[in-house]
Amino acid sequence: MAPNDLRRPFKRPDISDQQRRREQSLLRQAQNRRDAQHQARCLASTAFSLASQTLEPPVSESELEIEAVPESLPGHEPENEQGPSPRDFNVVQASKLKSVEAKKWFAKQLMHPEWMIDIPDGLSQDWYVFARPSGKRCFVVSSNGTTISRLRNGSILHRFPSALPNGARKKDVSGSAQSYSILDCIFHELDQTYYVIDMVCWRGYSLYDCTAEFRFFWLNSKLAETGACDSPSHYHKYRFSLVPVYNCDHNGLYAAYTEAVPYAKDGLLFYNKHAHYQTGITPLALVWKDENCSQYVIDTDSEGQVPSQQQVVLELQEDGKLTTSDDPPMVFGCLDGSFIAQSELKSGCLLRFAIGEGGLVFVDGKLEKADLHYLGKANRARASADSFSKVMFQYSVRHSPLRIDDLLGSVSSPLHQGSKPCDVEMDG
Repeated sequence: MAPNDLRRPFKRPDISDQQRRREQSLLRQAQNRRDAQHQARCLASTAFSLASQTLEPPVSESELEIEAVPESLPGHEPENEQGPSPRDFNVVQASKLKSVEAKKWFAKQLMHPEWMIDIPDGLSQDWYVFARPSGKRCFVVSSNGTTISRLRNGSILHRFPSALPNGARKKDVSGSAQSYSILDCIFHELDQTYYVIDMVCWRGYSLYDCTAEFRFFWLNSKLAETGACDSPSHYHKYRFSLVPVYNCDHNGLYAAYTEAVPYAKDGLLFYNKHAHYQTGITPLALVWKDENCSQYVIDTDSEGQVPSQQQVVLELQEDGKLTTSDDPPMVFGCLDGSFIAQSELKSGCLLRFAIGEGGLVFVDGKLEKADLHYLGKANRARASADSFSKVMFQYSVRHSPLRIDDLLGSVSSPLHQGSKPCDVEMDG
């Protein structure tokens, strides 16, 4: 350790290639435009097609998730659809999936942030920041006179009338009866409010291929017009609310970290302004937390206690390798064939391990060895293994945490102005 090196907390080149992956992700989204209209249709149709099926009940720690169907925004026309695609097949099959398979399919539909291992280049110019509400992550889909929110495992959290477009059966509904909207939300149980953190589709217009800067502007402009942010009523069972989003300069970061909000905070979320809405894990969205902005910084065990050793959940592959949920996955170790047979483990199982005193060993910035000790199968409610960034964030928290002073020190000095949200403030 080098306690006098002020730059040490800012970058961790020996354990992280997060910046390289951020650059690659931006390049890929510029080169490969997704068929946004088709993606949204898949989400909406699958969300409702599963509504009549019996799925696992919601789990307290589960995240919500769902997909919907949009048309493209002006200037964001989708590619032409030519016959059935693999995604068509996946959506049809997804409506029949149950248990583990359903969890895996739905787990891939939300955009999940990586955990902040190092501080991005251009943090103060290219990123937004906001305090993440504590609660259940979900997709909320309004269509055909009803609104459904779904957990990541495919189970319905709520089916209810809402003031969202086509979200309730009212005679004075404007717009096409076939249009739908999809919001990425966190349901905060204490005040029974859906806090909207992103917009995927609005009145049939897809925002998948729009930048976060545009999506936040659109969300801030459109949601309040519907009355969805008003108090609950007969045709609006749950209240929706926006969160204050700040430019990630010194003032904005400090405000997101310290200012009071009407919900319990669960860390800070950072969004790259140029990032599209990418399903799965992306380095263009990052989560960071400490004990001052989150009740849970270090992962707890099944009894809610912080274990003496860090625990990780990995997926068992056919060849015995233990991998993370990343794409491509990161290999943390390998189980012997005899142990797999003796323990009656199968490919695809999620297994829990403790990281022993040997810790994690890196060579030239790559994981070389992990001191893993098998604890057993993971909770059945788990939809996927841990991501590499989550494992590394938890490891850093225990050994050399990235602190708020490090983040503040990486952005420009405060300007002589108040700490006000940026133009895309979401404070409904």
